[in-house]
Amino acid sequence: MAIEKSKVVEVLKGVIFFAKGDNIVDLGMLDDLEISGKKISFRLVFPRLDDPAVNIVSNAATKALKEEFGSDTEVSITPITEKEKGRGPLAGVKHIIAVASGKGGVGKSTVAANLAVALSKTGAKVGLVDADIYGPSVPIMFGVVDEAPGMTVKEGKQMILPLEKYGIRLLSIGFFVDTDKPLIWRGPMATSALNQLLSDADWGVLDFLVIDLPPGTGDIQLTLAQSYSITGAVVVTTPQKVAFADVRRAATMFRQDKLTIPLLGLIENMAYFTPTDMPEKQYYIFGKGHGQAFADALDIPLLGQIPIVEQITKSGDTGSPIALDDDSPVAKAFMEVASKIKAMVR
Repeated sequence: MAIEKSKVVEVLKGVIFFAKGDNIVDLGMLDDLEISGKKISFRLVFPRLDDPAVNIVSNAATKALKEEFGSDTEVSITPITEKEKGRGPLAGVKHIIAVASGKGGVGKSTVAANLAVALSKTGAKVGLVDADIYGPSVPIMFGVVDEAPGMTVKEGKQMILPLEKYGIRLLSIGFFVDTDKPLIWRGPMATSALNQLLSDADWGVLDFLVIDLPPGTGDIQLTLAQSYSITGAVVVTTPQKVAFADVRRAATMFRQDKLTIPLLGLIENMAYFTPTDMPEKQYYIFGKGHGQAFADALDIPLLGQIPIVEQITKSGDTGSPIALDDDSPVAKAFMEVASKIKAMVR
């Protein structure tokens, strides 16, 4: 008896992709189904191919089909990515760069915002996601506190339309909550919010999507690593030796087998102080050479040293990231970092 496509589809509806909480047919993962005698072949579309779920789901599909149509049934499954298929909200994004830190207070969000600006100044199309769920700061840094993202309909689905400022597409949890009140969220609520910022938004075509992660290691980082194809992570530190333990934890997190996100390098923030009236001077008030030592110990490049200048706080508070100021030594430092990252991911 010939195997019918409708019966194959019915069987595959019993195979669940637990990361998205539904079966592979209703999720639209089944593609290019072909049947020839006792041979069944099709493709399965996943967000990323280095996810252990790829083998789990493929094996479950094979087992279900053989149980239904006989052990002599030949099942051929080819996993492909959403990007290969040209679908998914991030299909038009070439590179996703995560900005992380071992602890708060190192200027991670400032680095993420200015890195996005610097990448944009190189001619790249850039987006910025403020995934620091418990302390969103992008609305203030870009001067869009009183604005709200729009909505659009794409392929029959309502999507969030990111704001745009200085040529950069922006989304932050701060656009959707009262930032004067603390967010008391359990892990699943926080990860759900991240998924909405990424998967329920129309990002369009971007060269880079920079993601400002919460400090530390937790559910947000795990969700990001397991559900999205991340080009690489940048770790931010300050020069003090006491910060290295936290830096090491952040770096180690990305090197775990279940995360497998490449570490692009380390950025040493607040590396030295430069007076406004003497931009050629560099005062290493927290010590010199620590950032390079940290990078060497982690066996990753030191991407850049960002100086402390008086204008950096003012620029962030007034909604104009300092990387916009071509004459600032901070802007020049970020441009060097942006150039290195672009060269690394080509």
